[in-house]
Amino acid sequence: MPLAWRAVDLEDALRAGGHRVTTARRVVWEVLSEAHDHVSAAEVAERAHRRDAGINVSSVYRTLALFTELGLARESRLGDEATWEPAHGDAVVHLVCERCGRVLHHPATAVDALRRQLDDDADFVVDTVDVRVTGHCRRCPR
Repeated sequence: MPLAWRAVDLEDALRAGGHRVTTARRVVWEVLSEAHDHVSAAEVAERAHRRDAGINVSSVYRTLALFTELGLARESRLGDEATWEPAHGDAVVHLVCERCGRVLHHPATAVDALRRQLDDDADFVVDTVDVRVTGHCRRCPR
């Protein structure tokens, strides 16, 4: 896994937020946690459905929205569609390969510097910094 995702006790996080622990939520969390890349809601739904045929697409979307709201997951726009991954700090740059679609995570102190600069100099309160850099990965042929 490219980053060490923070260990999360899903049941504790859900209950602390006043939410029930359901099979669909457990399965979506497993799928999201086991993915080694950003995944679309459709990919999460497909993988979840393979594990439990009773999990439908609308449950996946609601669960991803809840996980994002609770700070368990992070939604990113890496092109035309939204993708999700377990939550991580802002000090990461998403390197997006325009050839194969692969997303690499690169720790960057510049992100923290940008956050501090915006907090100090701009008439703006930063919630989330999501930096995306496009190009191509070294695996892809030129």
